[in-house]
Amino acid sequence: RDDNAAREDWTPLSPVGFYLERTSPHDVPDIASHHARVQDEGSQLVALALARAEAPAGDWLDMCAGPGGKTALLAAHAAKREETVTALDISEHRAELIQDSTATFDNVEVHTADGRDTELLQDGYYTRTLVDVPCSGLGALRRRPEARWRRSLADISALAPVQKELLATAIETTAPGGLIAYTTCSPHPVETVIALDDVLSQHTHITLEDAPEVLAGITGHEREHFASIGGGGRMVQLWPDRHGTDAMFLALLRKEPHGN
Repeated sequence: RDDNAAREDWTPLSPVGFYLERTSPHDVPDIASHHARVQDEGSQLVALALARAEAPAGDWLDMCAGPGGKTALLAAHAAKREETVTALDISEHRAELIQDSTATFDNVEVHTADGRDTELLQDGYYTRTLVDVPCSGLGALRRRPEARWRRSLADISALAPVQKELLATAIETTAPGGLIAYTTCSPHPVETVIALDDVLSQHTHITLEDAPEVLAGITGHEREHFASIGGGGRMVQLWPDRHGTDAMFLALLRKEPHGN
């Protein structure tokens, strides 16, 4: 964020964002040079939560990284620690977008691969893992209102197994003591708390971190400002009307050092 910008131009939640009004992104030099990008504040917050919460030193993993906005934020923070980010996407086109989004970083390795491909990933290796699962996208209806007519309950049901498999792989590949951010742009319980409950019931060595508390530390707002749900109030559901963001969901999971 440009601290020389007028205070009213700073985003109210994210410490790395500011608003530009009546300006085309193509006319902003920092965007043209890949030093800044257009990104929803909610997407910034879930990436920042993973980057700034406590975790051991080591390499990072972004399992469903396209188009790469969150990857770029992770890479910026990982670079300060001299750590690397491995970014995956199953789509070749989206993998190319990740390359473009992270063009200014030399600590990002991009692969066109399914995040569930355990042959590519190293078990118990990554200290911070972002699993931003493919979802219905219902959390972005304020920007894509037509999506409500393109989604059905069948779509959500079809995605549920993929979301759970991706989270299970994230748990497998994360190092003991490491941190996993499970995020999705949806407020639907099947894609958020229900998916988490189903996977966590099979992994007793995973504990929930206090995600609202982490976001409070990042934003300077009170913990209660974030609509925490499930997990004893330790998960976060952002809302357009309350937070001015897409309806992003966030859960931070800790892999216990000596789990089974």
